[in-house]
Amino acid sequence: MFDKLEIFDKRFEELNKRLYEPDVAADPVQFREVNKELSSITAIVDKYREFKATKQSIEDALSLLEEAGNDDELKSLAQFELSDAKEKIPAIEEELKILLLPKDPNDERNVIVEIRGGTGGEESSLFAADLFRMYTMYAEKRNFSVEILNANETELGGYKEISFMINGDGAYSRFKFESGTHRVQRVPQTESGGRIHTSAATVAVLPEADDVEIDINPNDLQIDTFRSSGAGGQHINKTSSAIRITHLPTGMVVECQDERSQYKNKDKALKVLKSRLLKVEQDKQNAEIASDRKSQVGSGDRSEKIRTYNFPQSRLTDHRIGLTLYKLDDILNGNLDEVIEALITAQRAEQLKESMEK
Repeated sequence: MFDKLEIFDKRFEELNKRLYEPDVAADPVQFREVNKELSSITAIVDKYREFKATKQSIEDALSLLEEAGNDDELKSLAQFELSDAKEKIPAIEEELKILLLPKDPNDERNVIVEIRGGTGGEESSLFAADLFRMYTMYAEKRNFSVEILNANETELGGYKEISFMINGDGAYSRFKFESGTHRVQRVPQTESGGRIHTSAATVAVLPEADDVEIDINPNDLQIDTFRSSGAGGQHINKTSSAIRITHLPTGMVVECQDERSQYKNKDKALKVLKSRLLKVEQDKQNAEIASDRKSQVGSGDRSEKIRTYNFPQSRLTDHRIGLTLYKLDDILNGNLDEVIEALITAQRAEQLKESMEK
């Protein structure tokens, strides 16, 4: 571990010097890449230097003890510094182990989130709208921006489906655990008898694809225009601005009708298509790497039931890690950090366990 940390330390110094080289400073692309790599290892290097400083404190305290002779006051000071430094070492080592765990290469990306009403008819569409509101409020708390890409709204204000982009550094690292089936238990607005119903919505979280990663042959695309449809909106059904793109090799279909401009809808639809294709490619790679095991926090497959929202008990249960919280209103108002932090902790624990077993 410490050989690896020394490599990071040297690389950190190299990158710092490179930032001030004229060719790097004059090239925005190079400058951004150097800064990106530098920021990715800064926390590791800072913690390693703290470790080395603490080790040095132990050596200094031991030297002071030897020099103290019969000076009780100096001995007491040296003993205190020695004990204090020794107590810090295990915690610092544990933090270094966590910092050295493999990073998800998608963590810093923007994300595209797709929510679809599932079983439960109109109630599932209303629940999809609740999830959209929850994610939007959470994004705002994290200072992320939200841009709707496509929405198919129902007459009661729900969504048969809605897709939106969340822009911000580290957006994927916060939202990636949301992929899967979300189940709701409550008395629906459409239920007059007061009976509790169970319905569901599915969520997919896609890392935004860079143009250089996914190269789409225009000949592989079938692009159709049609009139927007849905509940409300002055431009609905007035012009053929909505876009449907079919990726012929995979049969993947993306629609976008949120903008008045056909060109803007086409641009948004292509973003979604590229991100879906990237996700398919990454899922294949991950399946090959981890074919013999399955992460504790789940595969991210939309068919997997990950969470239950029980309104009568004000209870949220995340089934992947056995987390139960009785503060449903608070969570639905965008206070998701407690849930997400628990999932991150569980993932790190699983990674640490795997690294020790190797």
